[in-house]
Amino acid sequence: MPSTPRAPAEGGTRPTLAVVAQRAGTSVPTVSKALRGGTDVAPATRERILRVAAELGYEQPVAGGLQGHDEQSAGLVDFVLASVEGSWANSALGGVEAAASAADLDVVITLAREGTDWVDRVLRRASCGAVLAVIAPTPEQWRRLAEAGRPVVLLDPMASPPRGVASVGAMNWQGGRSAAEHLIELGHRRIAVIDVSDSYEYSRARLDGFRSVLSAAGLDVAEADRAHAGWKRVAAREAALRMLARPDRPTAVFACTEPLALGVYEAAAELGLSIPADLSVVGFDDLPEAGWASPPMTTVQQPVAEMGAAALRMLLRIGERPAADGHAPREELATRLIVRGSTGPAPA
Repeated sequence: MPSTPRAPAEGGTRPTLAVVAQRAGTSVPTVSKALRGGTDVAPATRERILRVAAELGYEQPVAGGLQGHDEQSAGLVDFVLASVEGSWANSALGGVEAAASAADLDVVITLAREGTDWVDRVLRRASCGAVLAVIAPTPEQWRRLAEAGRPVVLLDPMASPPRGVASVGAMNWQGGRSAAEHLIELGHRRIAVIDVSDSYEYSRARLDGFRSVLSAAGLDVAEADRAHAGWKRVAAREAALRMLARPDRPTAVFACTEPLALGVYEAAAELGLSIPADLSVVGFDDLPEAGWASPPMTTVQQPVAEMGAAALRMLLRIGERPAADGHAPREELATRLIVRGSTGPAPA
């Protein structure tokens, strides 16, 4: 059995929050809240924590003087993402912050800009761990995070997570299926797809789910009716212009993100096509822009804020109880189709 932590001898190492948490039988964030006077700790738990802290000789560090890893990690969590622009990032941040606030933690944002050493900036400060949103760390970056013992959760992973790395995403495959089922029910048979890239797992899953329904109906996406546009609205517009200017143009377009779908809106307007009378459009995400579009956009909703909150809660769980067998948890939140004004029956 593991030994019970004891108060340090005179001149010994000062006990940490982790030691107090272990002795009190609770989590580091709960200990931090109790010692800082948080009101959402059960009275019995607070009393036990205060008693253990006194027995161990634990002293709460003064502001600005945090030197030990555990004291700093009790109050901070990292949120790493490629950009803070756009509604997706704002929704994800809102979810992460709400869950962090419930655990009495503060969120530190780090931008993983190309060519910058974001891992060094994350490891420069101690924290409870990091939520990495829509980024794909290199093997070297994974190695450095692992060697530092920093707990990590991937949010909406771009690639299959390495063994031992936890992740939270959406049911992208099922979301793609629901988009295809809706368009086929409306009578569409020539349907185009504009996706992000074959390189990204969530983009492939959306397209695979979409094509599975088409295949069951004896249909497929013609090569001329498929394009990769990254996350660029202008690239989606240019691709849609090429598709929609042909005499045998598609009657519907599935865009794997809403910025890409808005690029399709722009192309249709330039060509004098009416949505949905001449062209139906389905997006993916259900960001505020979908409701603001004219007409409001039919889209597959993924619960971005809830995904961010789930990722933060998972990070705290694995920080307290790492998986002994190396198998990290994976959570996928449900998607659902939101039907608005951008889809209608296929033209005669």
